[in-house]
Amino acid sequence: MRTCDFDYSLSPTLIAQRPTPVRDQSRLLLLRRERGLIKHRHFLDLVKEFQAGDVLVLNDSRVIPARLRGVNAKTGGAFEVLLLDENGRNDWWVMLRPGRRARIGTEIIFKNGSGTLTNVFATVVEKNDEGHRRLEFAGTANIAEQIPTLGEIPLPPYITRNSSQDLADDRERYQTVYAETNGSIAAPTAGLHFTPELLEKIRGRGANICFVTLHVGLGTFSPVKSETLSGHKMHTESFAINGGTAKTINEAKRNMRRVIAVGTTTVRVLESVAAQNGGELVPGNGRTSIFIYPPYSFRIVDGLVTNFHLPRSTLLMLVCAFAAPGQTSGRDLVLAAYAEAVRQQYRFYSYGDAMLIV
Repeated sequence: MRTCDFDYSLSPTLIAQRPTPVRDQSRLLLLRRERGLIKHRHFLDLVKEFQAGDVLVLNDSRVIPARLRGVNAKTGGAFEVLLLDENGRNDWWVMLRPGRRARIGTEIIFKNGSGTLTNVFATVVEKNDEGHRRLEFAGTANIAEQIPTLGEIPLPPYITRNSSQDLADDRERYQTVYAETNGSIAAPTAGLHFTPELLEKIRGRGANICFVTLHVGLGTFSPVKSETLSGHKMHTESFAINGGTAKTINEAKRNMRRVIAVGTTTVRVLESVAAQNGGELVPGNGRTSIFIYPPYSFRIVDGLVTNFHLPRSTLLMLVCAFAAPGQTSGRDLVLAAYAEAVRQQYRFYSYGDAMLIV
């Protein structure tokens, strides 16, 4: 399939700049994929869709304040750094802007949240083919421990912020209520709608809730630049699945119970592990670069809670694959649902409304 097949038009006014005042009061578009039936609900109504024995699976990765700001030690020029992958203590691959000024040997002094220069600095030691820089940090025993005081939550570029209060609010709201394990540079946004109370109501329906971890990195949101989907290469991202989660889901599948995944990141963990193990889940840690697009036959996931995604994104392509497993017709079904969401003035992207596909 071609990348342009997953394009659509969206008014900037529908891009959510802030979350709803209460997490679970966002809207929910329900898409029943076999009939192509669309219903308009609120996220609180999600609980009504659960049956006893269903399994709800969530990604418990926690977003780190991975955006750092600093200056060139020689010229004073400003730099913005996004931490990507930790190679070891004080050794990170990063995205750095402006990249043209970050030659090998450049030294960057970092600011704290108040904009004051600190004793923490880094040296550019390497550049890869993708234009990312490798930084060696100094002035701290471990930069990972300094991130909470130095860094900002790395909001997507389509969300604008003008005040420090807004950024402080985002530290809470651009994070799921069940976030546990530090490591993501973007939120698994489908989970932002859940509250502890809503999760308890789902348990009250007799459903099981369990967790996987996938640290969201470039693999999730890098744009597809190739003309065809087969030409796109995903970045690898680290994941973990524990024994309890694997056992619960395997038993549900054997008993013909539904597994409902929250977010494309959760889907990628489950389907990646199942693909490597004959359709079964096994506990463990690993890295995945799985790229799911139509046609794709899903081994584990029976339902998907997801947000509305950017045009031409790998996330949208996964959703289209899920809407019609093993076929290519899911693209038309999802884009029709998106068009309906636009007509109904749904809010799009990270802080926007949600879909349930079953």
